[in-house]
Amino acid sequence: MTSSRSEHGDIWVGIDLGTQSVRALAVAGTGEVLGTGTSGLASIRHGSRHEQDPASWWRAVQAACRGALAQLDRPSVAGVSVDGTSGTVLLVDAADGSPLSPGLMYDDTRAAEFVDRVNEAGEQVWASLGYRRMQPAWALPKLLWLLAEHPELAACARLAHQADVINRALAGAEVPSDLSNALKSGADLINETWPEKVFDMLDVPSTLLPGLVRPGTPIGAVCAQAAALTGLPEGTPVIAGCTDGCAAQLGAGALAVGSWNSVLGTTLVLKGVTAELLRDPLGVVYSHKSTDGRWLPGGASSTGAGAIARQFRDRDLDELGSRAADHEPAGVLAYPLASAKGERFPFVAPQAEAFVLGTPRDDYELYAAMLQGISYVERLCFDYLASLGAPVDGDLLLTGGGTRSRYWCQLRADVLGRPVKLPASAEPALGMAVLAATPGRAPAEVAGEMVRIKEVIEPRAELAGRFDEPYLRLVGELERRGWMPSEMARPASPAG
Repeated sequence: MTSSRSEHGDIWVGIDLGTQSVRALAVAGTGEVLGTGTSGLASIRHGSRHEQDPASWWRAVQAACRGALAQLDRPSVAGVSVDGTSGTVLLVDAADGSPLSPGLMYDDTRAAEFVDRVNEAGEQVWASLGYRRMQPAWALPKLLWLLAEHPELAACARLAHQADVINRALAGAEVPSDLSNALKSGADLINETWPEKVFDMLDVPSTLLPGLVRPGTPIGAVCAQAAALTGLPEGTPVIAGCTDGCAAQLGAGALAVGSWNSVLGTTLVLKGVTAELLRDPLGVVYSHKSTDGRWLPGGASSTGAGAIARQFRDRDLDELGSRAADHEPAGVLAYPLASAKGERFPFVAPQAEAFVLGTPRDDYELYAAMLQGISYVERLCFDYLASLGAPVDGDLLLTGGGTRSRYWCQLRADVLGRPVKLPASAEPALGMAVLAATPGRAPAEVAGEMVRIKEVIEPRAELAGRFDEPYLRLVGELERRGWMPSEMARPASPAG
């Protein structure tokens, strides 16, 4: 049975441009998902290169949108918003928006030779924004690489982010970029402009740069051609989106000052909300800008569930987890890393390596120690954020594959000494539906209506303080090995 317009009122469509697929959701104002659609994408990888065909993004969006809307009878779509992978860019024709280059994906590092030049030219601007240095996979070095490879395009091209390609196809006209996707292209998020002097030093013509708006800004309306291809009603407002990471934060509902979304997947990623720009002297935390002018600081650690998957490949994790509670805390101390080497947050240490102090009695104790070690790093991240002046006393929403373990969620609440909330869904496409509904409203208010919480887990009172000693021991060991600055070895406050 199809759903009618009268049953659900206005519907909001969120589109997530992922690496392997495009996903679209049709969402009611209550947060009920009324329709879903997915269409696959293919990549070309070779060494440091990772490309996709921009035309394939638009074809996949068409299929995903048709799939999401097929179940609805004459849907009243009040807005559509698109997210893209952070740092994915290309050159498009300034006149008609057609792609002039492949899409250089978020993890493409072929532009490494241009990073020093970018950081020298933009040193003061990058420092003012809190991230200090750009990385090889960021978009501005890629733009310099594209111009070096195709100098003949400088006069007729425009820089486009992944989401820009789709927004232009939807609107059938030129559209501005959102500040979220433009961050890694060098946008000055404080002044909400391109830093002209920096681009002059880099010999980047101003004509290459799109306009800039905040996420959540109406930038056009679905044109007749796009309507016929996607099923979106003609005239549907197109709302400027954001990066996929910020979209996931929106989908989790972490939009009030002091609230945080802790995403535990292969690695651990934290994203929060502050009223003022958070400046980190170590440069490991950088911030996006919200539609309401607030700031969205975040950082990505190299610890995470990827370390569990590598250590216990082909093992029954539920069976291992059934015995983890017998080791609280474990008799050994673990610092698990998802990658072979290197830490990114809350400190930068390319030389850091995973370790286990002591000899575990069996795999159950090692498994428990690794769960605890990742939870200790999560606590260290929050202690560091608090030491920078970030408010961390709001809601903590847990998302990512790690939340499939109910026990691990409970453990994280115990180690952090605070309640945690588990959203029913926190995928980026839901976040884009939330963003599509924000024009004229406070984002946190919209999220409160559209994001559903399935469970709140309180820390166990009988375990209060039990994990303090091993946590502090791990902090001391990280300092002793020279990976973590000594000032970070004094946690902001004990848990509990």
